[in-house]
Formats: sequence, structure tokens, C-alpha cells
Amino acid sequence: MSTAVNTTAELDPRYPVGKFSRAEANLSDHAAAISTLAALPENLRAAVDGLSAAQLDTPYREGGWTVRQLVHHVADSHMNAYVRVRLALTEDWPAIKPYDEKLWAQLTDASTAPAEISLNLLTALHRRWVLLLRSLTDEQWQRGYAHPENGRQTLAEATALYAWHSRHHVAHITRLRKRSGW
Repeated sequence: MSTAVNTTAELDPRYPVGKFSRAEANLSDHAAAISTLAALPENLRAAVDGLSAAQLDTPYREGGWTVRQLVHHVADSHMNAYVRVRLALTEDWPAIKPYDEKLWAQLTDASTAPAEISLNLLTALHRRWVLLLRSLTDEQWQRGYAHPENGRQTLAEATALYAWHSRHHVAHITRLRKRSGW
């Protein structure tokens, strides 16, 4: 799936694995994207393992969320993605509702709850999501939903996007740890 990113990773700390590009994504390599999603819970858990409360409350980059908010954001985002996949499989190109991720990250649970809560949620969520994705037929991969801001997205595109999203946020944390010597 490395073809789904551009080369801005070293130039822009907001995109440590590069920006996602639909045009560059390998939308037919479902197995690689699913493997990335399957690995996300353990990769994210390893990225935050051993961090103190103060470290979890450190922004991963200047102007960015704290590590704690980032962990909760991944859970929020991936819960929404999972529901969108299920809608796409049971409805004909449903219009989905976006959410304001910046405002969600400011809510009390995202800024104060133990990261472990979302890590546990992601473990269960990704088991279900991966099980579902592994069952899709070629025809089902072409189903999708209509996003009011991003247009129509097939399940192949959405899965590639969330595989990128998984790598993207784990890299935010691992790069912070490397820079900080944690």
C-alpha cells in the first residue's frame, strides 16, 4: 500500500507517511490493506506502551493533538468507518454523515480518558471489521457510500484510506517518541 502516499513525509510533520492519494492507491490489493487494519490495534498499543500520563498528554507535533487525543481519534474514526462499510453493504450508495473530528477530540472523554479504553475498543472493532472485509466478494468491493465532502467512495477506496490512516497515526506517535528519546 506504500503506493498510496506521496513523498511529503519528511517535509510535512502532519503527514509522516505522506498524504493519502486515491489516484495512487492500489485499490485491488485488498489483502495488504486488510492486513494493515488487522495490525493496527497491536501497532497502536506498542506505540503508546510505557508512556506516562504526561507523555500521553504531549502533542505529537506543534499544533497537533495530544497522544491521548490521537488514540481516541483513531477509535472514533474507525468506528465511523466500520459503520459506513456496513451501510454500504446493506444500502444502495447511502449518504453518510461526516463528523467534526477536531471538536470530537476536544470532548472530555477524548482529552482525559485512559488510552487503554480506546485501545481495547480498537482490538474488538478491528476483529469484526477485518472479519467482514475478508468476506467481501469482488462485487461488494465496488459498493460504497456518498460522502458529502469527498464524494462517492467505494469500499476498496475506503479500506485503502483507513489502512493509510492506521499507518499515519501510528507514525505520528513513533516519530514523537524517537524525537523525544522516549
